[in-house]
Amino acid sequence: MTNLRNFTNIVLASSSPYRKELLSRVVESFSCESPNIDETPFPDEEPVEHVARLAEQKALAVSLNHPDSIIIGSDQVCVLDGKILGKPYTEEKAIQQLMGCSGKTVTFYTSLCVMESEKEDKDLSVVLTEVKFRDLTHEEIKRYVQREKPLDCAGSFKCEGLGIALFESLSSKDPTALIGLPLITLSESLRKLGIRVI
Repeated sequence: MTNLRNFTNIVLASSSPYRKELLSRVVESFSCESPNIDETPFPDEEPVEHVARLAEQKALAVSLNHPDSIIIGSDQVCVLDGKILGKPYTEEKAIQQLMGCSGKTVTFYTSLCVMESEKEDKDLSVVLTEVKFRDLTHEEIKRYVQREKPLDCAGSFKCEGLGIALFESLSSKDPTALIGLPLITLSESLRKLGIRVI
């Protein structure tokens, strides 16, 4: 099995504080670089295709600056009634999104691309998470948004915080995928590259 020291660096192709915190749970030393890519969906692109493409593009973009490194790219979309919900950025939009989610099941697609720079092989996967929201009142939603300010989160909630109280249930084979980085899947991808996480 390859020792981690054989690689000069592990690089997370993201500026997300959520992904950075998650990666620190399984990797002791890494750096972060924000990829400069166009994240606009292609016409008629399915959500699962969109997130897979973006994770790969993020990893590839960052790999150009980091030879002899392992690059980790990830992306996530939230889908309600067949439509992608973006980050709300304003309290009004967050309240509107959560009112739309009330009593419904929302699907999250979280993609992961792990690759060695300068090599063509990539381990690309997409993890599905289904979240069933409780029937929420407007006042509950307003209080939640004002308290937690989930304005930079797809779906307008933070499940690692108070947002979990909005749910009736959630289902995923990789629970940290909902926060932004599927650690079970990532650990397996690193093992495929010969890197011991434990």
